Parts: sequence; structure tokens; C-alpha cells
Amino acid sequence: MGKVIVPLDKALTNKEIIKLIKRSKADAIIFDGKYQSAVEECNLKYKICMDELITPGVIRYKHLLGQGYNLIKQKYDEYDHVTIDNNKMAVLLFTSGTTDEAKAVMLSQNNLCSQVSVIADHAQVYPSDTLLSFLPIHHTFECMITFLYGTYSGATVAFCEGLKYIAQNLKDYKVTVFVAVPLVLETMYKKIQKGIEESGKKELVNKMKKISNTLLKFHIDIRKKVFKPVLEQFDEYLRVVFYGAAPMNKETILGYNELGIELIQGYGLTESSPVITTETDKRKRPGSVGLPLCNLEVKIKDPNEEGIGEILAKGPSIMLGYYENEEETKKAIDKEGWLHTGDYGYIDKDGFVYITGRKSDIIVLKNGKNVYPQEIEFLISKLPYVEEVMVYPREKTKTDTTVCAKVVYEKQKIVENFGKQKDYKDFIWNDIKEINKTLPDYKHVKEIIVTDIPLEKTTTQKVKRYAEMQKIGKSK
Repeated sequence: MGKVIVPLDKALTNKEIIKLIKRSKADAIIFDGKYQSAVEECNLKYKICMDELITPGVIRYKHLLGQGYNLIKQKYDEYDHVTIDNNKMAVLLFTSGTTDEAKAVMLSQNNLCSQVSVIADHAQVYPSDTLLSFLPIHHTFECMITFLYGTYSGATVAFCEGLKYIAQNLKDYKVTVFVAVPLVLETMYKKIQKGIEESGKKELVNKMKKISNTLLKFHIDIRKKVFKPVLEQFDEYLRVVFYGAAPMNKETILGYNELGIELIQGYGLTESSPVITTETDKRKRPGSVGLPLCNLEVKIKDPNEEGIGEILAKGPSIMLGYYENEEETKKAIDKEGWLHTGDYGYIDKDGFVYITGRKSDIIVLKNGKNVYPQEIEFLISKLPYVEEVMVYPREKTKTDTTVCAKVVYEKQKIVENFGKQKDYKDFIWNDIKEINKTLPDYKHVKEIIVTDIPLEKTTTQKVKRYAEMQKIGKSK
């Protein structure tokens, strides 16, 4: 139609929905009846409801379809002659918000199509594949990989019925390709491991893994046959999982691969439409986020002695800018067209990119040393009872900064490890001390908060650090 689309997160509150509609200056909205009260507070030219809502000023979707059929009968062809400007804003996306204020990212047809056309060079999806759509569809990663690339490849897309139905839906729809986030994959992997332990076949499975890994060196792959009983727990048809949005434990990646499920990790931002780097079907390096897309350039700005610096990207998928925010656009995209991602990392000799943490999350100590929370979070997350963890700084004095950790434990697992206790803090602290011994003094965790309450997250399962820091501040 040559119009601009503004996808909104269905999990937003009415207050947030109203705010974003006003910021976008939208003319029309298509909505579900449950959002009626929010829509009524917005000055919109067209309000189109998917439900049979009979309210003054609201157009029923069913009625609109009827009008459309009548226009087709009358040979109406205005939309057959729309001229598309590939370099103008076509999509306005509000970032998922790990910080307090969402930014409005402007993407063009060219931005999106430049991604779809090259992803196939890195990871293949076939017409015979079925993808399970689990992540929110307003999110660029889900939209690009599942819908745009999935339909571009001729695959089938099935809708997940909800978080607790993932395993069942994978089976029901015989899903071969799954797009997910690490939190979901790690939870699924723990269930697989638990199933193996309960069956009493842990030693046998480990033995078969060694045999399978040896045969793979000779290009003999027996994984799907040998581990079929294990894979039947959730989906024996699954062949590949695309994941991104957050880092994942290296052991989990290797664990899936040993069972015959290939994991392909991607990295990017809404501002890059979204993929910047990805592993390929044949080129992987656990711990890295893969190689740059073939039509993108990636470099490290001002690398330190370890080669770590801010990751910059340049190419046809980089956003037009932030909507009505020239100041922030200039900060994000320099005069040469490089997008400053705000992520720190390094590139190895083979071109693989590694992420060490968000620029805004890096803990800068008073002695000038940098602590990357992600590095310590990886180590703590390996503890068998840890559900999730967030490493953060606390200003102890004007001359000292303390590295702290908020640890969320899994109730059943912690009881298995330490028995029933009133307080697990001392037990967890002893394990943290052991982790500290493997780290330089300046990276040592000095304080911990222990809880069984999950960390607050965005709808794409990224931890809302600013919200968690506010909670921690109020509890002090």
C-alpha cells in the first residue's frame, strides 16, 4: 500500500499502548476488543476491530472485508498501481525496552529485503520445513526469520499455543525449524537431562555420545537414530534451532549438537533489521555469535589490549534512523554510515565475532578496570540449581565499586543439592567463592542477593536490568 506499519507489543499496558500510538502519529489501528479502552483514548482516523465490537467510530473488520469484496467486483485496482520507494520508512518499530525509554526505529523496504535475500547464504530453510512461531511477532528477529525468511523459503509456519505448550506443539506440528531465545532452550535442555537421569540411562547416553562424536569425525552421523528415544520427549523431527536475543551457555549448545539438533546463533539489533552476524550450517564456533552477513561490514572500534571494543556494523540493512530524534540518530550512526551497536566484543583471526557485554552494562571500577557481567553470569549459571543470574555494580564508597550478583534459584534443584533449608544464601555464597577463585581479584563477586522470584524481562526474554536495579535500590 505504500503505507508505514507500526507493530505493537500485545503485552504492553494500556498506558504504554496509548503513549506509543501518540508517538507514532498513527492514522489507523487494527486491534482486538480487549484493547478497546486504550484505543478510545487515542485520536485516530480509523479504528478497525477484529472482534464484533459495535461502538461508535469503530469499523468492524468483517464489515471492511465485505466492502473489499464489493470493490473487487467493481474492478477496483488502485493498489495494483502503488509505487514503492524502497528507501523510505516502511516500518516503525519500538525497541523492546531493556532500558526505560523505547526508541522508534525506522526501517525501509530495502533494509528488510536486503536481509531476506542473503540469510539463505548462511542458513538454509526448505519448502519441506515447518517452523514454530513462538516469539512475539512484532519483534524483528521473529518476523525476519520465521515469517519473512520462512515464507520466502516456501516453508510452513505453525503458531505456538503458549510457553507451556512448546514441547507439545513441537510434536503435534512435526516442527523441523524452531526460532527461540536461550532461556527457552536451556529450560528444554534441563528437561531432557532430567528425563535421561530418571530413566537410569545417563551412563549409556554419555557412552553413545562419545561413540557418535568419534564417528562424526569420519562424517558418519548416527545421532538421530541413536538418540531417537531421548528426542521423542519433545520432537524427533527437529533438525535446527535458530536462536538469538541473548547469550547461551556453551555446554547447552554442545549438548544439543551431541543429540543431533543443530543450533545456529545469530546476533543483531532492531536497528540492523536485525541480523548482523550468524553462524552457518557448516561454520560454527561455540561461544561466538558467528560471522557477519555477506552484505555487511563489521569492525571493532578502539580495541583494548585484549582486542575488545565497541562493535560497529555497516551495510544495506542498517536503519534509516530514529523517528523524530535526530540527536540519537547521530549518536547511533556516524558520518561514514557505521552503526554503533552499544555492544562490546572482539573478532578472532577467522572472522568470528564474540560479544563480551553491553556498553551500558560494563562495570567500570575505580582503578580503571572493566568487568563484563556476561562473563561472570556464564560461570554462575553453570551451578545446577541456578535458574538465572544478573551481575551488577554497587557504589560502595566514592573510591570503590563492588561487583554484586542477584541469583535466582530453581526450588526443586536447590533442595536436591542442599536439602530443605530456611535460607540458602550461605550455601550459594560458598559456591560463588569457588567461582571467585577462578577469576582475577578485581572480578570477584563480593555481595549476593538470593531469590526464587524470576527476573523481570521483556517479551523477548531479555532481562530488564534498569527495572531490576530499581528494585535492588529500593530494597537497600
